[in-house]
Amino acid sequence: MYTTEALGNFSVFRETSVSMAATNYIRSPVRIRPMSRSILSSKNLLWNHVIKCQCSSRTSSSSSGVDEKSVFSLTSSSKYEVDYLGEKTKGDLNVKVEHLEAFGIDSQATLKGPIEEVARFEAEEAEDLLRDLGIPTPFSSRQSARGIFCSRTLNLRSISAIGYDMDYTLMHYNVIAWEGRAYDYCMENLKKVGFPVDGLAFDPDLVIRGLVIDKEKGNLVKADRFGYVKRAMHGTKMLSNRAVSEMYGRELVDLRKESRWEFLNTLFSVSEAVAYMQMVDRLDDGTIAAQLGPIDYKGLYKAVGRALFRAHVEGQLKSEIMSKPELFVTPDPELPLALLDQKEAGKKLLLITNSDYHYTDKMMQHSFNRFLPNDMGWRDLFDIVIVSARKPEFFQMSHPMYEVVTGEGLMRPCFKAKTGGLYSGGSAQMVENSLNIHGDEILYVGDHIYTDVSQSKVHLRWRTALICRELEEEFSALIHSRGHRASLVELINQKEVVGDLFNQLRLASQRRTKGRPAQTLAATNLDDQELSESMQKLLIVMQRLDQKIAPMLEADGELFNKRWGFLSRAGFWDKSHLMRQIEKYADIYTSRVSNFLHYTPFMYFRSQEQTLAHDSYSYYCSRFNGSAVDDEVNFML
Repeated sequence: MYTTEALGNFSVFRETSVSMAATNYIRSPVRIRPMSRSILSSKNLLWNHVIKCQCSSRTSSSSSGVDEKSVFSLTSSSKYEVDYLGEKTKGDLNVKVEHLEAFGIDSQATLKGPIEEVARFEAEEAEDLLRDLGIPTPFSSRQSARGIFCSRTLNLRSISAIGYDMDYTLMHYNVIAWEGRAYDYCMENLKKVGFPVDGLAFDPDLVIRGLVIDKEKGNLVKADRFGYVKRAMHGTKMLSNRAVSEMYGRELVDLRKESRWEFLNTLFSVSEAVAYMQMVDRLDDGTIAAQLGPIDYKGLYKAVGRALFRAHVEGQLKSEIMSKPELFVTPDPELPLALLDQKEAGKKLLLITNSDYHYTDKMMQHSFNRFLPNDMGWRDLFDIVIVSARKPEFFQMSHPMYEVVTGEGLMRPCFKAKTGGLYSGGSAQMVENSLNIHGDEILYVGDHIYTDVSQSKVHLRWRTALICRELEEEFSALIHSRGHRASLVELINQKEVVGDLFNQLRLASQRRTKGRPAQTLAATNLDDQELSESMQKLLIVMQRLDQKIAPMLEADGELFNKRWGFLSRAGFWDKSHLMRQIEKYADIYTSRVSNFLHYTPFMYFRSQEQTLAHDSYSYYCSRFNGSAVDDEVNFML
């Protein structure tokens, strides 16, 4: 509904949803505590003039808010500057001084005093007002599973167009249902050509996104950000740490070697990976018939891939989904509203999907139309819709474009896209030329790191956002693992301190055998028996700590996945290979598109400070001689 929010002596409307299934909105007033000292309430003459309450429908021709053209100026594409964080100022609003002066308002008088004090006061007032309005601050939003996380600073105001992928981006499927049926069709196709599949069942916990298939060895591995393998599974059996070290100790995962490594970029990879790892077991135990010919792990992967490809190409899977979309799609009522905010903020919205027209239309109708106001349809949201886009080639090269001109999908060739048009094929450069918008003024949002995110960035320098639905489950698992991880850190720190002493005593003993003094006089004066007993005691303590730490490390992340641990981590301390890819190619990432609703279309996403290995040490050393030595020691621990 629309609620009237009284801010001091002026009011504005803000939309909050009562029933997301409703297509119309109801408005009712809500009183808000006035901001008695704020700049906002101190200029009632101005604000009463430029901000008015409207009682008509949001989409009616009589609705209006602030007349931005008369009160503000908008920084254009040709006159933008670059701010101190390197972002374009295009799309920023600027106060028209002449408008203030027309009402007898001195723009400088509103900011008397040091700007630091003014800003501090206004920030406190802003936090209070956001709290009163029930709107989370951007900072608090980042601390939630539904936050939008920033790897590279992004000024959303400077974005002129936002492109969206459909599957697993605008459309979130029930993974067990969708991938389970894909698995079933894949197994049926394998059985038809003679592969033994009886007794096998889809196991969604066997695989997570971000793992890598080693097609030469029949393994599934999890690598850290450097490419070192941390966990591995052969077939459906996890390998020991020693086996992993012996097998991968001298090599790194290199995704550029596509003949060997297959990166599980998306949830669409789950069914394929589960089927492949199960068939590796069948290959190893000799149950694959000899009449299929000599087959190795790489050949087996090709066979599984062909079987799954047939399931998609023959259309059986998508026909089943289209007939009963409610069984496969998890609806998100907030998602169409988030896109509506972006469209009304002046963003050109694009839908660019590899799915065909009939499937796209059916699924978008099911997921969008019932949640849009005033009889809007999903097509009304998008300025340009492109189906059968053939990504990633869509971003890499030029293909013919066809306009879809009938509901049956009849097409005709065309060379330029027009607003409101529906097209098949084409290329990203055609989209840029049609909209006269290029490069970093376009944000593309998708779930596939390679097909959607990396290619649009590498070839076109578009800004990018990655959708990773598993973030919500991982965030929850991390919250519930805090006690476990805190205990583990404490044990590791204890071992480090004990180990430091042991190493110093070991060095003292080594020097003693060479007739040289130890590091200090006190260490030199230790008798042999005291030195030996101390070392033995410390060694026993460390060994017992290892017995405690090892299973705790193995269990870390099992609340997310018992075999592979957390999605974004590899080992206790480091990032996973998946997380490194996300940071490298995605400017922002989040669990679902509707999370944009918790922000605004004018948000400035600022990346966090990137800590370095020496940061804490330099901080510690610079203050070591101060009065807070104990605090610094605690900080280091």
